[in-house]
Amino acid sequence: MNVQAFDLTGRVALVTGASRGLGKAMALALAQAGADMALAARGLKGLEQAAVEVQALGRKALAVPTDVTQVAQIEALVHATMERFGRLDILIPAAGINIRGPAIDFAETDWDRVMAVNLKGVFFTCQAAGRAMIEQGSGSIITVASLTTTFGFPNIIAYCASKGGVGQLTKALASEWAPYGVRVNAVAPGYYRTAMTEPLFQDPDFVRYIRSRIPMKHPGVPEDLAGAVVFLASDASAYVTGHILYVDGGWRAR
Repeated sequence: MNVQAFDLTGRVALVTGASRGLGKAMALALAQAGADMALAARGLKGLEQAAVEVQALGRKALAVPTDVTQVAQIEALVHATMERFGRLDILIPAAGINIRGPAIDFAETDWDRVMAVNLKGVFFTCQAAGRAMIEQGSGSIITVASLTTTFGFPNIIAYCASKGGVGQLTKALASEWAPYGVRVNAVAPGYYRTAMTEPLFQDPDFVRYIRSRIPMKHPGVPEDLAGAVVFLASDASAYVTGHILYVDGGWRAR
C-alpha cells in the first residue's frame, strides 16, 4: 500500500459548518493531512478561530461567513474559494441543524428550517462546488449522513427526513458525476458528543442507554471522524463513490 495516497498536500478543501463540532474537526483533519482550507459558517468569531487553528498547522485558510440556506451566498463562497486558491478538490458540506419535537405537533416553520439547512443547503453547496470540480476534471465530495439515514428515531422527524435525503442525494450525485472524475461519498457519524447533542448527554438515563447500545461502549467525539474523511478525500479511495461510511462505534452491527 502506498501511504502517500492519503497525502492531501497541494489540495484545496471547502468545509461548511466549520466553526465548531464535527465540521471543525473534519476541517482540521484535512489540514493536518496537507490541504489548504476554505472555511464557512454563519458566525464569524468561531470561523476566525478555526482559521487560526488551520494556519497553526502550516496551511492556508480562508474564512467566509455563509448562510447555506441562501444560494447566492453559497455561490459567492465557491467563487471566493476559486479566487483565492485557483482550484477546489474537496468539499464537506457539514452545516446542519436539528429541531426536536413530536411529529404530531411539528411546526411547518421548523420543518422548513431543518430542510433548508440540511438538504437544500447541502445540495446547492454540492452543485456550486461540483461545477468547479467538473470543469477541472476531478474532485471528492463528502456529505454528512447520519444513523438516521438508515434508522428512524422519535422526536426528530425533520432531521431523519433530511438525512435520509442526504443519503439518496449522495448516491444520485455519485452516479451522475462519476464520468467527470468527481466522487461523492458520505460519512455517517453515530452518537457523538458535540455542542448540538450536549443537552442529551445531561440525562443519565440517555447516557446509560447509549453506552449499552454501542458495542464500543462510548459515544464518539468529533476527532473520531478524522481518518474516515481523510480516506474519502484522498486518492486512497480513488475507486470509492456512492458509499456511506458509518463511523458509529458498531451501532449498526447491533
